[in-house]
Amino acid sequence: MNVSDLLDLARKSGAILATAESCTGGMIAVALTDIAGSSDVFDRGFVTYSNAAKQDMLGVRAETLAAHGAVSEEVAREMADGARAHSRATLAVSVTGIAGPGGSEFKPEGRVCFGLSQEGRATLSETVEFGPRGRAAVRAATRDHALALIAAALADPPVV
Repeated sequence: MNVSDLLDLARKSGAILATAESCTGGMIAVALTDIAGSSDVFDRGFVTYSNAAKQDMLGVRAETLAAHGAVSEEVAREMADGARAHSRATLAVSVTGIAGPGGSEFKPEGRVCFGLSQEGRATLSETVEFGPRGRAAVRAATRDHALALIAAALADPPVV
């Protein structure tokens, strides 16, 4: 689904969108706002690259970061919930990951955790291993996957 169709789906369902981004640095918000008229369904985007920003802007708990690390489904869930709580959004997507280069044995390059917080539903999270494709490719794949998660959540009936 292209972004214009996703925005039309949001309009039809009455959804208001927000993003909480770490490894993509705002790429999801850019994709949504590149379409004229998106302001009727896109409220705001949070770029929370540092742990301090995740805590200050989204309310991610220090305990969660200490126990699981920034690249974790637990943090992704708190980011998505925080984006919804600190905006007018009815649906928020979050991403936190290791775009590369680098990574570790435990958190390899290309690992990205996603969160999806939607009014009236349990917050979802998932981890996708994009692999060491290079920074730009991991970030682009992350953006596209996040947009697909939003589209699936807006589908009737929801796919996620």
